[in-house]
This record gives sequence, C-alpha cells and structure tokens, in this order.
Amino acid sequence: MQSCDIGIIGLGLMGSAALHALMRRGADVLGFDPLRIGEARASSHGSCRIFRRFNFESDAYTALSDRAYAGWRALEAESGRSILKPCAVLEAGPAGCELVARSRAAAVAATGAATGQCNGREANAAFPAFALPDDWDVVVQDSGGILMAEQAMRAFRRGAEANIIHSAVQMHPEGAGIRIITAGGDVMARQVIVAAGPWIADLVPCLKPHLTVTRQAVGWFKPARQDTTRYGEFPIFILEAARGMFYGFPDFEGRGIKAAQHDHGRIVGADEWGPPADDAELEPVRATLAELIPGAAGPIVERDICLYTNAAKADVVPDEGNEFIVDRLPKDPRIIVASPCSGHGAKFATAIGAMLADMALDPQVRPPQPFRLDRFSGFA
Repeated sequence: MQSCDIGIIGLGLMGSAALHALMRRGADVLGFDPLRIGEARASSHGSCRIFRRFNFESDAYTALSDRAYAGWRALEAESGRSILKPCAVLEAGPAGCELVARSRAAAVAATGAATGQCNGREANAAFPAFALPDDWDVVVQDSGGILMAEQAMRAFRRGAEANIIHSAVQMHPEGAGIRIITAGGDVMARQVIVAAGPWIADLVPCLKPHLTVTRQAVGWFKPARQDTTRYGEFPIFILEAARGMFYGFPDFEGRGIKAAQHDHGRIVGADEWGPPADDAELEPVRATLAELIPGAAGPIVERDICLYTNAAKADVVPDEGNEFIVDRLPKDPRIIVASPCSGHGAKFATAIGAMLADMALDPQVRPPQPFRLDRFSGFA
C-alpha cells in the first residue's frame, strides 16, 4: 500500500496552498482531488477573487491579510505569474452603514488613521460609472487587489504533479493511520488535511450540523460605458444596497463586469451546481447595477454558480462567531479540517496554507482561537 506522512484531501486554493507550503519544507505529502484546474465546479473555480487588506467581517483579519499579501507576492516572484493585480476597493452604503463603519474601523485599528473616507457625491466624481446617493458613506481602500485564482492554483501546483492523485476519495481512520481510499488503490497517511470545500462535511460528518452550502448566482454584464469600467478606471466594489449586499470587479478581462449578490442564497447539496444562474436569480444584481452603477449596467453575457460553505453562527459559544473553521478534530487530532470558505476566504490562502503546514508538521501548533472548533457548542 502506498503511504505518506501527510495527505491533503481537496486541492482548491486552500489545499493547493498547503501542498505548496509542505513541499517547500520537504514534507512527504500527497494531494487528492478528482477535479483539474479550470473545471467549473468547486469553491475555487473561476478566474478571480477579491483581495482586501481591511475587512468589515473583523479587524482581526488585517494581520492575516498582510501575511497573505506577502505570500502572494512571494508566489508571484517564484512562479513568474501575475497573481495579485492592484485595484482599489470601494465599499459603500447608506449613511450609518455597518459594512462601511466596520471597514473604516479595521483601517483605523491597523494604521491609526481614517483613510479613503468620502461620501457618495465624491465617489461618483472619482468613478464616473457610479451614481451613488450623495449622502452615502463610502470608504476606498487603495491596498486591495484582484486575486487571479486560477493562476494562483497553477502556481501552487507547479512541479507537484507527481504528488497529486486525481481521484475522488473516502477516508477511514485506523490505528495505523488514516486510510485514503481512491479509485486506483488505498493510501495510508499518518495524518490528513481535509480542505474539500462544499464536500468537507461528507468526509468529516461531525461538521454537518455546523455547515451549510448555499448557491450563489454570478453574472458578467456588458457595461453601458466601457470607458468608465476598465481596469485602472473602475474599482472593485462592495455595496450594502436596498436589495442586499453586492460585489463586483472592473472589466479587466474583456468579459464585462463580473458582479454577484453576497447574501447567502438557497441551501443546496455539494453537487448541486446546475442549472446555470437564471434571469430571476441575477435580477437583484442587474437592478442594483442599473440603479447605483449605471456605467456598468447592461445585458448579461455570461453566467456562473459559486457555492459558499457557511459556518453556523447560532451554535457558537461564547463569542459571536467567525465564518472559518481551521482546527484538528478533538477526537482524532490526526485529522486537520480547513473550511475558510463563506465566500471571502480565498484572499487568505497563502497565509492559511502556511498555517496548515505548521499544524501538520508540529502537533504543538494551534490555530487562532476564532477558527477553532471548540467555539461550537457541539465541540466545546
């Protein structure tokens, strides 16, 4: 039977980052994933994700963003690929908007200064594609970027093909190790990292009560005013609007404006990728662009589905919770689970990959408290 010290199940951004970090440290590691880069499934598929230094979810993320940023730049230098394209991030909402207030607070906590603050009228003057209400709260981060997700995975996996087994797997803990069952035979691993995105609870059933998978419709829109929506002229945006929270990118690929609703969609199974997003699912996005970013509004030219894997907050004790799960299983510490999903974990992949490598190589290393399983009542 083939064996390894560390098996990584799931080679999206997180698993591929962990594989890259472990291989660089000379570890005996194998990665397992039935999907190849470019397939339109899994949480890491598609060309791009948003990078933010300051995060409205928590100002505690800033240090993690900074570690990830250094990791992305190092990966670019090593691979020769363009992975993180600098781009301003505009966040906006009605006066008193919590999203903007939290993002501003994160910036102040990190830098000691409130930078990039303006109102809707000033934002419209700076970015002519927008038509925000004059009194809206706005903050613009100059330290954001477009994370080229597919390019990042190619860079992580460069030179690693001999360490990757392209197969769906099952996992069975045994006394001698963790048996990983593949289509081509079994592999015995001393320990495993499970970073399987929406499939993680299928492999680690004790996570099922704490995770839900939601269907998120994504569209590309032909901009009404292409001159105002080009890369360099138009920011990444996150808006807290009347119909919900929305995000989008400049037309940096010539495909149009990629935009989507960030609020959780309907709950689905991990394999429910079809059918493609329909007009009804994308109507809130279309209407919000028409109202608030008319320069970007136009017909839908492409459609996609993304799945968010969301950690339940209602079951968290004693704090108000955090979306990510990165921890060893209390009943079997040979199994490390990594679910930094929830629609915004991608930007942290280099930092979390290094964290997972540290945990796999040193049993004394613990993840940050907000990521631990003991915050859930079922694990406390």
